[in-house]
This record gives sequence, C-alpha cells and structure tokens, in this order.
Amino acid sequence: MASHGYRFCWIPVVVSLMLLGADVHALQDPTRPNGFRVPQAEPAQQRSFDLASIIIGTDRRIAVIDGQARREGQTFDGVRLRRIHPDRVELVDQGRVRILRLDTLPQVRSSQ
Repeated sequence: MASHGYRFCWIPVVVSLMLLGADVHALQDPTRPNGFRVPQAEPAQQRSFDLASIIIGTDRRIAVIDGQARREGQTFDGVRLRRIHPDRVELVDQGRVRILRLDTLPQVRSSQ
C-alpha cells in the first residue's frame, strides 16, 4: 500500500513545475548594458546586371554583361561568372547563384 502512495505524491510536484514553467522568461546576460539590442543584419541589396548578348564558339564562351565581355570563371565587381549557357548565364553573388536571362526579341512576320 505504501508504494501506491509514493507513486501519487509526485503528481502535485510535476503539475506545479509545469505551471511554473509557463511564466519562465529567457535569462538576460548580466554583463549586457540596459537597453542594448543586437543589431539585425540588413539584407544586402541585390545588384542588377544587364545581359546584352551571349557568344558561344567551339573554344570559348563570352557573355556581354553591363557592356563588358566576360568569360566563364571571371570575377568582376565581387561577382563570379560561373557558367554561360546559350540563353542565360549563372553568376555567384555573395554565395548565391543568380541567373541572368537574355531578353527574347519579338518575332517579326513578313507582310507577304
């Protein structure tokens, strides 16, 4: 019989700990000055690039970006030109891959 009473005596302790745990707040660093806030990292603004044309030959690939001819693997303005495809280029900007696509030209039909 004593073992059954021992089992139930923990229930009030567990319930009270659960209720007390609801009001617990995160501990503050005692060495941090009052009113100190950790500055939030501002997202870097994404730079815009103008892909004007792509030239693919048997031994080279060139993309004209912002009026300058660029080759695969070349780095400019802190950005690396990773890969040149027939219709797009891949840039690595701040560790992220960005895709620049060629603007499609409107189709012109003859009036004949």
